[in-house]
Amino acid sequence: MIGAVGPRELGGGTLQLVERELAAVLERCAAGATFVVRAGAGLPLVVGRAVRAAGRRLVVALPAHGHLPAPLPQQDRTAAGELLLLAEHVRLMAFDPADRDACVGADEQLVAGCGRLLAIWDGSPSSGRDATAHLVAFARSRQIPVDVLWPAGEPEAAR
Repeated sequence: MIGAVGPRELGGGTLQLVERELAAVLERCAAGATFVVRAGAGLPLVVGRAVRAAGRRLVVALPAHGHLPAPLPQQDRTAAGELLLLAEHVRLMAFDPADRDACVGADEQLVAGCGRLLAIWDGSPSSGRDATAHLVAFARSRQIPVDVLWPAGEPEAAR
């Protein structure tokens, strides 16, 4: 399984370049490759669409309270609905989607269960909003191979 992480929001021009490069990366992946993203708007939806367009499998992680899905923040609901339609499998994970630390913890659980990580990342240090640098370091500390995708010449992601 390949985990995909990155900043939640990217500028329009950067997002288009990431989409293009992501399509090329996915075409090079094995036909049976499975990708996992945590449900949400922004980059998770872009990755989910690209994964399915490339004919790869998609797993979507949803927050849960016990054995039931937890409500998502309003800004993530439409995207999560589309991701669920694209998904081949849904994984429930116990975390509060309104709590940033809980979301980072959920991402760590996803990464820990993967054999590879695809990080859409500009190489900048972790910020209060984007934990991509942390997740890359987390994966590397567990000897999980990390592939970094960031369009050449693009500025750092929005903070």
